[in-house]
This record gives sequence, structure tokens and C-alpha cells, in this order.
Amino acid sequence: MPGSAGGVDEGVTEDTHRHGSSTLAVMEMHYATIWESFADEIPDVPAVRHGDLVRTWSEYDDRAARIAAAFTAAGLGKDSKIGLYLYNGNEYLEAQYAGFKIRGVPVNVNYRYLDEELWYLLDNADAEAIVFHASLGDRVARVIDRLPKLELLIEVADDGEAGQVPGAVAYEDLVAGNDPMERIPRDEGDLYMLYTGGTTGMPKGVMYAIGGMVSSFVKTGFPLLQLPPPSDAAEIVGLIKPVIEAGGQLRSIPCAPLMHGTGVWLGAFVPQLGGGQVITLRSRSLDPHEVLQTVQEQRATSLVIVGDAFAKPIIRALDEAAERGQAYDTSSLTMIISSGVMWTAEVKEQVLDRIQQAVLLDAIGSSEGAMGIQISMRGMPIETAKFAQMPETKVFTDDDRLVEPGSDEIGMVAAGGNVPLGYWKDEEKSARTFRVIDGERYSFPGDLAMVAADGSLILLGRGSQVINTGGEKVFPEEVEEAVKRVDGVRDCLVVGVDDEKFGQAVTAVASLDDGADVDEATIIASVKEQLAGYKAPKRVAFVSSVPRAPNGKADYKAARDHALDAIAD
Repeated sequence: MPGSAGGVDEGVTEDTHRHGSSTLAVMEMHYATIWESFADEIPDVPAVRHGDLVRTWSEYDDRAARIAAAFTAAGLGKDSKIGLYLYNGNEYLEAQYAGFKIRGVPVNVNYRYLDEELWYLLDNADAEAIVFHASLGDRVARVIDRLPKLELLIEVADDGEAGQVPGAVAYEDLVAGNDPMERIPRDEGDLYMLYTGGTTGMPKGVMYAIGGMVSSFVKTGFPLLQLPPPSDAAEIVGLIKPVIEAGGQLRSIPCAPLMHGTGVWLGAFVPQLGGGQVITLRSRSLDPHEVLQTVQEQRATSLVIVGDAFAKPIIRALDEAAERGQAYDTSSLTMIISSGVMWTAEVKEQVLDRIQQAVLLDAIGSSEGAMGIQISMRGMPIETAKFAQMPETKVFTDDDRLVEPGSDEIGMVAAGGNVPLGYWKDEEKSARTFRVIDGERYSFPGDLAMVAADGSLILLGRGSQVINTGGEKVFPEEVEEAVKRVDGVRDCLVVGVDDEKFGQAVTAVASLDDGADVDEATIIASVKEQLAGYKAPKRVAFVSSVPRAPNGKADYKAARDHALDAIAD
């Protein structure tokens, strides 16, 4: 629903929301418009924090408006792509907000990318601006001559050498040197794009309409606050303001990088749509003691993690502190949210043994859509990889038949509801992934599942990772879970490697706890006690650290390389 965000006309109409006004009227379901309303209605409430640096909602809005003015002065506007090549911090959120203000498209850029990967993504996205940390500047400097649409470079100071990129403007100088941009009308059809690396191939931009995203997040998030989903954007602040004034503000710590969907969607977008505060960590890799210290100091209400890969180190840190007689105070935590990788029942139980009041929310989804959710609390039975389906989620066979509950049929998970518009510049992959069945449009990210008799989703894994061994299909996640139950095993990924006898041989890549003495035969024997014999690894490659991305997702390509090296030895 098009509308005005204020600051455009001198007159005030009934469908206008103006800066400084306490009267809320019709507004777009748009990140920037809703956040501007929070800046007006709860101006002195903290919005973002990084270390000791905290910005209130009015300061957050003001700084984003100044960055937006710089974007506009450089010729950027609606649909302009703005690369965010940044670590977690206030600047990431401010620059992203600024992009939304001008109806531009902030583009997440993986800070681990080197020259060719960096160039590919920015060129593919048609980037017109890059906001980057100084410590990443050497890489930026080597690719900018190959980006023909580039108009603006903004350097954020950190511990890196500044001034490596010709023509780059210092972030704080730019904030200080621009007046805030006037607010503009926006549209719920404005483009949002999240680049996803996937497991194979080059990164692809998943396109959404902002209005659909906001509506979906609000519909899901408000019931978690024990509030009714608002009927329109204007109702959001009216519902949230009394909660915040009563001391009920959400304080979210995204432990995952903001440049990944889990971190920015669940750790930032969802709490910010509820007027919450986003607290980013200073460490650039997971430091569980920093996480827990920040929870204690800032009285955080929610953590966003990525399955066992994040939960296990946090559990160890809790135990280490308790053994020293310096237990962390985690009593403020009401929710721990995970998405992206397996969060096993055993590890959830260990978390609840230590943080008894927390609700654990395990979401199954991808950059292409949400599919299911599992909620766990102390005293409840907990299962691994079994999720309540979202209302719009279906499971279809290869011939587009619905998988019936309790049938034991395996099908492809289809996410309905807020379905992406497609992949940026890839019509062929868009047509394969986003399809219409019986008049409804679905996203097929590639996950295989069965449907239990009670209608719940039993996730089996990503179809591209299924191992075909001796005529049988093996899902890596099931075997990984079994290996991780072995005492002394810290983490594990399972891959298939070519084998003359079996076609593919199930091979585990495992890391051990410090001081643990676990051998290959013990792991193989333990898995055979838990699963059918053909699912057990034929070999185990031991590594110091199982390869994962910063967001905790499995790097199966690197794991396969480790497995091949072990076999070669």
C-alpha cells in the first residue's frame, strides 16, 4: 500500500506519518517507515549497541538519515544496490537502514570473500556503493576498477590500515558532513535482496518484496511477545510502545554474522520491528564467554545462534565459569533462537539444564523461505529435526503429489506464504526453485522430509548432500547426529566419497574435545549401535576443527577435501 512517510509535503493528510508527530496513521509495511515511527515515538530508548557504544532510536534514525543523504548526493535512489562488506556492528545496521530509507537495496557481502568472490558478487549485484571495514580495504582496492556502476565508497574505521581505497570517504566524516535526508514515501513492493552462497555454485541474490517480508516477520514475531499481530503498520508502534514503557523491550544478541540471513533476519529485523535493541558482539568469531558476559551485563532477553555449532561452546563456557565459582547470570534470557543447521535434542536438553527459564525456538528455513518450527521448554519431550509445519508449508513427491501424513513417503519441502520473487539475474534457477502447484506458489530450497502421522515435518536433509551407498540413500545429518553422541566428539560432518564397491562411501570428518582419546573404530562401532549398519561411516577423518562458515553452516566441500586427504594417507 503506497503511502507517505512524512517530510515530503508541507500539508499533513490523514494518511501521512510525519517526523515528530505522535499521531500514527496509514503507513507502509516497510522497514524504514516503521523504524522512523519508533524514532518518533520512543526516541530515547536504545536501538543498537556495540560494546560501550549505544545509539538511541532517535540517534539511530538520524545517523541513518545522514548516510541516506550521502547516498542520494552520489546519485543513488530506488533499487540502487549498496554492498555491505562489514563485520557486525552499529555501522552495518545504520548503513542498511540508510539503504532502506532511499528505497535502495542493501546487499550482504560475506566478509570472508577474497578478490574474485568479492568482485563476482558486487558485479553481479550491480553495486553502486560499498560500505566496508578498513581492515578489508585491500581487497576492495583490488576490485573497484572492475565495477563499472560504482559511485560511492565508504570506509568504516576498525583495526585495519585506513586509506587503502582511493576515493573512499570515512564513515564518520560522511555522517558529520551531511544533513539528515528528508523522509520520502515508499512502497511495499520495494526490493529486498539477500545473497546466499549455498553449497555449490556462485552466490545468488534471493529477491523479496519488502512488504511481504515485514508482514511475515510481524505475523510470526508478535505472538511471541504475547501480542496480537497488527492489522497494519500504523498499529505496530501503538502495540509496542506501552510494552517498552513498562520495561519490556527486547534486547537481542545475534551471535551469527549479520551478513547471513539467520543473523540479520532473526537477530536484527524481527526484534527491531518490535522496537527492540540489537546488541552486536565485538569478537569476529564466536567467543562464548563474551556472549555470556554480554547477556549478563546488558540483561539480554534473546540470543540468536546456529544449532549445535554455537550451543556446544556456550554450554562449555557456562560450565567453565560455574567450576570457577563465577557462574554467569543468564536469568534475563527468555528465548534462544536457532536456524540454519542441526540443533540436536541432547544439546537442547543441556542448554535447558543450565538456562531453565528459556524457551528454545528451532526454526527450519533458508534464504528462500521458512518451513517449520520447533519450540522446546524444560520438562517437554524434545526430538531432533521434527518440526511443526508452517501453515503454508507442504511436502510434495517428485510428481507433485502431496505427501500424506504417516505414509513414510519422502518428498521435497515446499515453503509457501511469503515466497521470494526469484533469483537476481537467474531466470532458469528461479523457474526450478519457485513453482506453482494447484494455483499456489511455493519455494523449493532442496530439503527432503517425511510427514509424521501428527502432521509434523521430519527433516531428512538437503537433497544435494544425500549419499548413495550400495544402493541405499543416507542422509548426512542423521549420521552426524549419531557421531556427535560419541563421548569426546565435539563436531562432525558426513560426506560421500567415490568408492568402487559402494558407489559412495559414507565418511565422517570429526573433531574431538581437548584431551579426548577417541579412535575411528570406536566411532564406527557406536554409530552401528544407533543406526542401520550401512549408514555407519566406512572411514573417519580427524581434524582440529570441522569446517564451517562464520554462521555455523556446514562447509561440505571443505569436509570432502579433508575426507579425500585422509583416504589418500
